[in-house]
Amino acid sequence: MRVAAGLALLLSLPAALGASGGDGPPNIVFILADDLGWRDTSLYGSAFCRTPNIDRLAARGMTFSRACAASPLCSPTRASLLTGLYPARVGITTPGCHLPQEVFEAGIQKQASPGQKALPATSATRLKAEYVTLAEVLKEAGYATGHFGKWHLGPEPYDPLHQGFDVDVPRWHGPGPAGSYVAPWKFPPKLEFQGKPGEHLEDRMAGEAVAFIRKHKAGPFFLNYWAFSVHAPFDAKPELVDQYEARVKPDDPQKCPVYGAMVHSLDDAVGRLAKTLEEEGLAERTILVFFSDNGGNMYDRPGGVPPTSNHPLRSGKGNIYDGGVRVPMIVAWPGVVKPGSRSDALVSSVDFFPTLLEAAGLKPKAGSALDGVSIVPALRGEPFDRGAIFCHFPHYVPATENLPAASVWEGDWKLLRFFCDGEGQKDRHELYNLRDDPGEAKDLSGAQPDRVAAMAKTLDRFLKETGARVPPPNPRYDPAAGGPFKAAPPRDRKK
Repeated sequence: MRVAAGLALLLSLPAALGASGGDGPPNIVFILADDLGWRDTSLYGSAFCRTPNIDRLAARGMTFSRACAASPLCSPTRASLLTGLYPARVGITTPGCHLPQEVFEAGIQKQASPGQKALPATSATRLKAEYVTLAEVLKEAGYATGHFGKWHLGPEPYDPLHQGFDVDVPRWHGPGPAGSYVAPWKFPPKLEFQGKPGEHLEDRMAGEAVAFIRKHKAGPFFLNYWAFSVHAPFDAKPELVDQYEARVKPDDPQKCPVYGAMVHSLDDAVGRLAKTLEEEGLAERTILVFFSDNGGNMYDRPGGVPPTSNHPLRSGKGNIYDGGVRVPMIVAWPGVVKPGSRSDALVSSVDFFPTLLEAAGLKPKAGSALDGVSIVPALRGEPFDRGAIFCHFPHYVPATENLPAASVWEGDWKLLRFFCDGEGQKDRHELYNLRDDPGEAKDLSGAQPDRVAAMAKTLDRFLKETGARVPPPNPRYDPAAGGPFKAAPPRDRKK
């Protein structure tokens, strides 16, 4: 197994790559939204959500149109960010890292419903300590490291404090906020993390992160702000919900007032962090990244309507089509990134590890391996082609009607492989030209068999190299069983 950078990393700290405002490596602030869809900000075309602070961040940096999470669900993408490795290699392919069972290796389910053609994979539930994280590398190089917000990669001893972070607030391993966003919250008493009545969780988290910035302003520091927003439960400041009630237009597919209010609070947190960097004179020597862990949630029904729409992309969170994996991305890096610039470079969440390593002036020892590729040339505005990116999501997801699948995106083309879903339980492929058809509506696999064959070989190599658990045919499959999913009512998760 290849382990990212590992203890084999020989760290050196030459001058950083052009961050202005002083000598030495840049500070790094990584803001990760939870479940924020590709179209959930005004920057990416939302007419409903108001995100002036994210817009201002984009005016200072580079906005990416083809950035993808390594998975359509949260924990796998989070593991990819910290390790630079694809979820297929790490083994975390579902968001089950809050579960009590400690599972360290992916596997194959022993049996499945007769309506399912494949035996889906099982996922690891912990980010193993043997993977050296970005935080560990930066900490060893002299960075102060702080994690604020959602983790969801395992409780102690797999928590942030055991994965390279000096600080972890609120030390919560769950899949979302405990109880609600508006206090009183329901975090375990032992965490000693309580809010004043009416206090919003994202306001509190931003305040904690601001204190970290000010304490470590002499730098360098790595602030990992993984927002709880905009994951369920669906609640928000009442005054903001009222504002978004007034913004609802029946013909707009985005029309969930509570969700709009949740995005608003996320945007407020982004603004507060950016403002603090400016007040402390740190903005010119800080790299600030904004990203999301997967596509927008289209299947819950708070108030009777979906939280969001990823249109024109197909599907959303929990599905391997582009609505589930294409996400907003901004990088502000004074002295390197041209303000207000845009990039069509194809990039993946696995690319942040080597990119930020290079930005900090750190070099991995020859022979150490990462799945990610440094996108520094793209950030400089230079020609850049990182090659194909991949997604391995070998699970049935009834809520999103996802079939066990993997994909490869290369240039304008995306090939999807649905395991065991073809005739005779053979694999089935779909092929799309995402330049002409971003909604993945026109399957070209029948018209372009040579391209399918070539891209299928690329996907084969990826699955083999990463040790991906590939679903085999289900021996109990019965065509008369009625299909892989049972009908389920829409969900209205308020708490």
